[in-house]
Amino acid sequence: MSNDDQYGGAGYGEVGGTGQTRTRLPEAPSDSYGPARRTSRAPRSLVTVVGVVVLLIAAIAFANQAPDTPDDRPSDEAPAAASTAATGTDPVTGKTAGIPKGFAHDEQGAQSAAANYAVALGSDGMFRKNTRHALVDGIYAPDVASRMKGPQDEAYSAAFLARLGLDANGNAPQGSTFVTRTVPIGTRVESYTPTAAKVSVWYTGLIGMSGTKSTDPVRTLWKTWTFELSWIGEDWKVVDDTQQDGPAPVPGDVPVSTSDDMSKAIKEFGGFTYAR
Repeated sequence: MSNDDQYGGAGYGEVGGTGQTRTRLPEAPSDSYGPARRTSRAPRSLVTVVGVVVLLIAAIAFANQAPDTPDDRPSDEAPAAASTAATGTDPVTGKTAGIPKGFAHDEQGAQSAAANYAVALGSDGMFRKNTRHALVDGIYAPDVASRMKGPQDEAYSAAFLARLGLDANGNAPQGSTFVTRTVPIGTRVESYTPTAAKVSVWYTGLIGMSGTKSTDPVRTLWKTWTFELSWIGEDWKVVDDTQQDGPAPVPGDVPVSTSDDMSKAIKEFGGFTYAR
């Protein structure tokens, strides 16, 4: 997973390794929001690996293509309503270590998996070793996950975490709240087959430290996270992922909230399970 891409590339650098994944690891945070977000981009050649939320999740043609699957529709034609409309189909059947599992073996299931994986990889769990390993194991293909964890542990060093205002265990100082969330706006199927899918997730993100002494106030980011998924066992797993900036809307005129209001909102408003 990529620690930088996911969040505006503000504080992460690329790390490589030897595999089929592309990952961005955290670097020094930018002046206002440290890690641009732990995106889980694993580099195709894991030279030093890993990827979030970090700060900081293949191709195809399907017999039953949904209206929003890229086909011979004119490029200037707007996506069908099914691109974002709810279907009424349950997205998942359960969770393991907080990670949704049991996605449907179809296009909708691949979209649901990609959106949910983006949420998980964009959480503060990526900044704590035990939860990071659980997230990586639950989201990536086994061979990819095994290559990512070592380099990720090195990337999320005590020194790196300290630059974000966190202690060696990834915890925020007393009186402050570390904020890092991914909020999917929509998904798009780039390609699909029963064994492999490529899905892009357009999302906005929150990243920063909320607190009276914070020098990295919480800010928003807009990104598109593209996941290459493989059907492994009985679920979709990430084999590669990349990110790019935008599309980003014009900022609104809503007044900036105080650090107290932001901290309160983060604690009171829980996250969601995302799916069509």
